[in-house]
Amino acid sequence: MKEVGRWRTLSLSRIIAHIIFSTKERWPFIEREVEGELHAYMASVADACGCQAILINGTEDHVHILCVLSRTIPLCDLVEEVKKRSSKWIKTKGRELTRFAWQGGYGAFSLGESNVEAARRYIRNQKEHHRTVTFQEEYRAFLKRYHIEYDERYIWD
Repeated sequence: MKEVGRWRTLSLSRIIAHIIFSTKERWPFIEREVEGELHAYMASVADACGCQAILINGTEDHVHILCVLSRTIPLCDLVEEVKKRSSKWIKTKGRELTRFAWQGGYGAFSLGESNVEAARRYIRNQKEHHRTVTFQEEYRAFLKRYHIEYDERYIWD
């Protein structure tokens, strides 16, 4: 710890993020046989980056990650590591997964501590939720709720 005068400096944070991204072109690669192991692997990557994974879940074509961000790694670096390492890992799980890829982008949304339990319920119930709502509809709703301007030409890949 660096001492400054009589006071010590200490950086503390608790930033909670809800991160969403899909498979490339929303291909339904994430089958039930592999999804639990994939989510656990993604959580271990986040943890290795110093970010506490609270919950990871999704459907066959996208994932939601609820995590506490480390104060020492930028969000974009965390997402890059999770996507890169999980993509390499899943390709080892079967011949049908050798073409697996994540979309190029992602959405990240901040949460206050009082919203964590609602986010947990929402993420936990992804399969039921997506019986009536597509990934694109869900993603647009998040962008609207968080007042993020976007151009349809650049958010889908």
